[in-house]
Amino acid sequence: MIADLQPAQGGYLARYERHWQHDVKEVWSWLTENDKLTQWFPELEVGELREGGVIKFNMPDGTVIPMDILELSQDQVLAFTWDEDRVRFELHAEPGGGCRLVFSEYLHQITEHTPRDLAGWHVCLDVIEALLEGRSIASRKDMWNGWYVKYKQLTDTVLTNQA
Repeated sequence: MIADLQPAQGGYLARYERHWQHDVKEVWSWLTENDKLTQWFPELEVGELREGGVIKFNMPDGTVIPMDILELSQDQVLAFTWDEDRVRFELHAEPGGGCRLVFSEYLHQITEHTPRDLAGWHVCLDVIEALLEGRSIASRKDMWNGWYVKYKQLTDTVLTNQA
């Protein structure tokens, strides 16, 4: 299901929600352990897993962009800067087992690049789910291409409604 994108104070909020039949601790490990993290987002690396710590974005040219960890609550919340914006993962145990993941990206503005990022995060969440279930994704690029079209339409609609 496509993310919800709404105006928010000082910008916009994109919100994704997933329900997985996996333990919160297991899902948390895919967000915070480098050997698992790099399987769904190869450029990311946890430097120091603590509030005030850092997550590194390793660019293909060798440049490392540090992203500050803004909020950390073990097995519950991980929030960090994302360029001029910020992202937040929240995990909640579901009654009867499983986990509800809420991923939010706080955007200070919608740019041409926004639908690319939103489609990218959507694919990342789908890849995490596949990895949790022991599946692989044949082509992330094909998935991304399909979601990009939908997120381009979504951002265009939100901007039109704001005008």
